[in-house]
Amino acid sequence: MKAILMRQPGGPEVLEHVDLPDPTLTGEHDMLVRLKAAGVNPVDTKLRARGTYYPERMPAILGCDGAGVIEAVGPKVERFEPGDEVYFCHGGIGGHAGTYAEFAVVSEYHAARKPPSLGFIEAAAVPLVLITAWESFNDRVRLGRGQRVLIHAGAGGVGHVAVQLARLAGAHVVTTVSTPEKAEFVKGLGAERSVLYRSEDFVEAVRTWSDGQGVDLVLDTLGGDALQRSFEAVKPYGDVVTLLQPPVDVDWKTVRVKNLRLSFELMLTPMHLHLEDRLRAHAAILRQGARLFEDGKLRIHVARAFPLDQAAEAHRMLEAGGLTGKLVLSMG
Repeated sequence: MKAILMRQPGGPEVLEHVDLPDPTLTGEHDMLVRLKAAGVNPVDTKLRARGTYYPERMPAILGCDGAGVIEAVGPKVERFEPGDEVYFCHGGIGGHAGTYAEFAVVSEYHAARKPPSLGFIEAAAVPLVLITAWESFNDRVRLGRGQRVLIHAGAGGVGHVAVQLARLAGAHVVTTVSTPEKAEFVKGLGAERSVLYRSEDFVEAVRTWSDGQGVDLVLDTLGGDALQRSFEAVKPYGDVVTLLQPPVDVDWKTVRVKNLRLSFELMLTPMHLHLEDRLRAHAAILRQGARLFEDGKLRIHVARAFPLDQAAEAHRMLEAGGLTGKLVLSMG
């Protein structure tokens, strides 16, 4: 099979387009999937630059998201059969091989049927960002009707899905964006207010929008100073969910004084710690998400699809920033 191999950490140039043996089934519940597309996520660029979770197992195939057609199944697979179209988020952090390849092996318990209304490119863009946003709003906190939520980078991969899920929950959404074009994009997703953070102070804008009270919840997809300042935008006893490690110099005084709850969301934890129940829960989220896509209540935006052999260029574009939605690799 053709695959993108990473032999050592570094810049995008370390991603090599190579020929590798096709993977084989080893587990009784494993499935061999001929991948049609793979999502490209910020975590991929970080693992490429800094090293994977398992540096002793190099070389590695990156890529967590995948969508494709089942080619073969293990002897005890019951949920699927060859020819079924699936999507999933598994592998790609340095242990189990990822999805930057023409084939992948995944357990039947970690995959879900691809939403029929989505093409493979769109479906491959969904899993990581959907699971991240879903867990943030349903596991880390309980976002409910009438609550106010600030979502940073609402036009980004996680952000644009989170805006839609928050609206489906009946929440009121304010989000930060970088351009007027992105403001129009998130408005179409249901955001009631977008803050052009390059020219507006998002804390003051959020306070004004919330009648001086602050929001019930912040979903932080940026980290750094955005996380620190977000504490000022949350009302007392509110919640902050962050996808990133806080800087070492964060001042926690506002968090303590306002009795805020801070939660971390890392959807890679079940893969890294081999938490089978949580991996199956991820597949359940994908099944629920598929119903939302089929009902027209959720959509995914793909900024661009690259051929597999242009994975390095996809990484360069992602690291340059400013994207709306997701990038995808297509296997043709």
